[in-house]
Amino acid sequence: MMTFQILTYVGIAIMVALTGIGSSIGVSKCGNATVGSMKKNPDAMGSYIALSALPSSQGLYGFVGFFLSLGLVQKLQAADMLNAVSAWAIFAACITLGVVGMISAIRQAEICANGIKAIGGGDNVFGATMVMAVFPELYAILSLLVAILIFNAVPGLVGMA
Repeated sequence: MMTFQILTYVGIAIMVALTGIGSSIGVSKCGNATVGSMKKNPDAMGSYIALSALPSSQGLYGFVGFFLSLGLVQKLQAADMLNAVSAWAIFAACITLGVVGMISAIRQAEICANGIKAIGGGDNVFGATMVMAVFPELYAILSLLVAILIFNAVPGLVGMA
């Protein structure tokens, strides 16, 4: 049983770490683009901030996943129902959310940084950049939804309220 607890907690920690790493890399890329663009067009700071904040959402998805998975592990432990299948399911869901969240934050930041640079150069591309930045975000949202579905399908939850 202790091995199963360790497996779930390692998965949770990796999930939070990866989504946090992705978001921190993402907002840093956008922040760097903003600093460069401020020299050319300081009046567009609102657009820069909005685009720079987008990659932070994946870190928030990891945070949501943390609370959901931790609550699930605690329920299973309290009911003495944490077993190999449930531990591996939780671990796999956490790793999936972590990896997809990290990659989507970094890729979303590349789109946002390019938009920031274009706005800095005087182009009116804020709306188009926001639309394009939604696409990588979609996969982080889907991975969070898959994690939630897996958490709800973990063996031993039937009948637990």
